[in-house]
Parts: sequence; C-alpha cells; structure tokens
Amino acid sequence: MVQFEENKKWNVEGKYAVITGATSGIGLAAAQELARRGADLGIVARNRSKASEAVSLINAASGGRVKVDVFIADMSSQSSIRQAAAEILASCPKVDILINNAGAMFVSRKLTVDGVEMTWAVNHLAPFLLTNLLLDRLKESEHARVITTASHGHKMAKKGVRFDDLSAERLYSFPLNVMGGANYRYGETKLANIMFTAELAKRLEGTRVRAYSYDPGLVSTNFNQDNGRLARMTMAVMKKFSRTPDKGAETMVWLADSDEVGDQNGLYYAEKQIKTPSAQARDASAAKRLWEVSEDQVRQTI
Repeated sequence: MVQFEENKKWNVEGKYAVITGATSGIGLAAAQELARRGADLGIVARNRSKASEAVSLINAASGGRVKVDVFIADMSSQSSIRQAAAEILASCPKVDILINNAGAMFVSRKLTVDGVEMTWAVNHLAPFLLTNLLLDRLKESEHARVITTASHGHKMAKKGVRFDDLSAERLYSFPLNVMGGANYRYGETKLANIMFTAELAKRLEGTRVRAYSYDPGLVSTNFNQDNGRLARMTMAVMKKFSRTPDKGAETMVWLADSDEVGDQNGLYYAEKQIKTPSAQARDASAAKRLWEVSEDQVRQTI
C-alpha cells in the first residue's frame, strides 16, 4: 500500500478522478489506492472485460464505498477518445483529477486509423486531446489537477522532439539496433509529456487547475509484451531490477492526494520530489511549438 502522511488540507476523499491505463500496472495500483482513500473513479479502458476485472479489484480495495465508472476508449483513435470524453462530460458533473497514464511502445513503425505513428498517438496525442476535451469541466472544480505519466526515459531523446519527422518515417529506419528507433521514439513521447505539462501550466495561469508530470521509475508490469520475442526477453531481464506497481504508483498517488503540491504547477517529479528534467524538456519555445503542432494533429484548440 502506498504510504502517505495524514491530516492534509487537500485530499482525494470525495473527489472524482479520471484515470487512463487503469486496468493493470501502476494505473491499477494507483486506482486501488485512490479508492482506498475515498476517491470516486472513472477508469478509461480499451477492453471492457479487463475493465470489469479492474473494477472488482478497485471495489475490493475500497470495500465498495466509492463509485467506479468505466469508459471505453482506444487511445490510438481520436474519434474514440472524443466519444469517451463526451460520455465523461455527460455522466460526470465534476472532474477534479485527470491522470493521463496509458502508454505503449512499438518496436516497428505502425500507423493509427488517423494516420499518426502509434507511439506518438497513444503516449502524447491521446493525453493532449483528452485533457483539452475535459479542461472546461476541470476548471469548474474548486481545485483540479492534471497528472501525466512521463519517464526518466525522456532523456533518451537527446535531440529533442524531431519536428521534421513527427511521423517517425526516418526514425524507425535508422539502423541503430533492433530497438534503437523504438527506444528513441518512446523517449521522445515521454519528453513530449513533460513539455506538454509545462506548456499546459502556462495556459492554465489564472485558473484553479494545476498540471504535473512524473517518473514512476522502472516498474515490473506487462509493458512492451506485444513487440516480439526480443522485446519480451529484454523486459524479462529488466524486471529483475524493477520495482512493484504499488511502488511505481506512489508518486502518482502523492500528486493526486498531496496538499503539498497545491501551489506548484508545470513541474516534473520522481520519488515524491521535484526533479530537473533534461535540457530539451526545459525548452519553452519547443514546448510552445509542440502544443501548436499537436493542435494541428488533433484539430483541437483551446
């Protein structure tokens, strides 16, 4: 169970939190802990069967004392995200916390139904679009938070976001090694998560919404299991050095539940502390450009 200090001015009890990627791994661990602490939840899941299993686990964690809603969405599809957002807005009179946690990595280049490279679509454009679609509802809360799961892996993107290759056509053909292009692309999307958070915070100035990104650390989950034998072998080795999902979820839960971060905005965290991300992540002009490019890619402005 995630450890946390008691007697806070702000906590999640009675708050409504929407969380993506909550059917397994750190998302499920966080959802269970938030439910234990009294938060009502809206979990966004791709698979209804897995969502039902997650709801059972979340209800068991809370003793059935909180509400758990399910919204089905394919996070690689913009129309599916829009449909889920419309359902959330129709059924949830308030959203206090949005946790953008769903993520993926693909060894080979794939395109979504929208013609966008898959890793970029799921890891960056999905949280960008969902946040924008729910932002007005978040602003209606007395205090609201947007939390996005980034990664220490953002430092792999040493050249920053490749604005001249957003579709990753050259990246995946670059002969580094079997995982080279995929690793850089994944790092690039995690870099985008941090830049998105920083730019979102600027655009939220004067509102009661705060934005945070964080690194959960190397966590033992089912991540990267659908990318072939080599990827599975790599993850099997990494698991020996990985933390549990509960441990990986601690900073996510802390950012949702802590009164301590209420006046902070746009920052990056790890181990429940503010951390300094890479120089590329701190490039304000690149973050602004990323926002504008992302608006074009999802055809959504605020």
